[in-house]
Amino acid sequence: MWTSSQDITGFLLALNSTMCLISSTLHPIALPWLPVLANIEPPALRRKAVTDRQVAKACAHESLPLHHDISSPPLFRLTSRKPLWRESEPADINSQWRESWKSTSVVNAHLVDDPTIRQPGFALPRQQWSLLNRFHTGQGHCL
Repeated sequence: MWTSSQDITGFLLALNSTMCLISSTLHPIALPWLPVLANIEPPALRRKAVTDRQVAKACAHESLPLHHDISSPPLFRLTSRKPLWRESEPADINSQWRESWKSTSVVNAHLVDDPTIRQPGFALPRQQWSLLNRFHTGQGHCL
């Protein structure tokens, strides 16, 4: 599963590049700012939510092949493996995102109280939105 995969580096690079385009920021931006400005949940939390939905679906339908593995998981043979049924507790994405935002130490993080809502100015024209995001992140021509 993508939740515990170590081989998603290329995927994350492409995702971060896309969020830079959406938020009109420059590439050296601090990564915690990208999801906030793009109004998209952080990738790790989205992967966890998808995994939680798949586990819930497998638990609800006995005809699925994954149901047996989740209801009576096999023994762990390799300690390096992290099967998806190991963390079967569903999590609230928004509360986890708020907690991670409060604990982050990026420039001007105090400007955003709640990262889960669209930031003021989201509907502005692109040029003004870009300038506003550069002020938020403390980078670009605004310094």
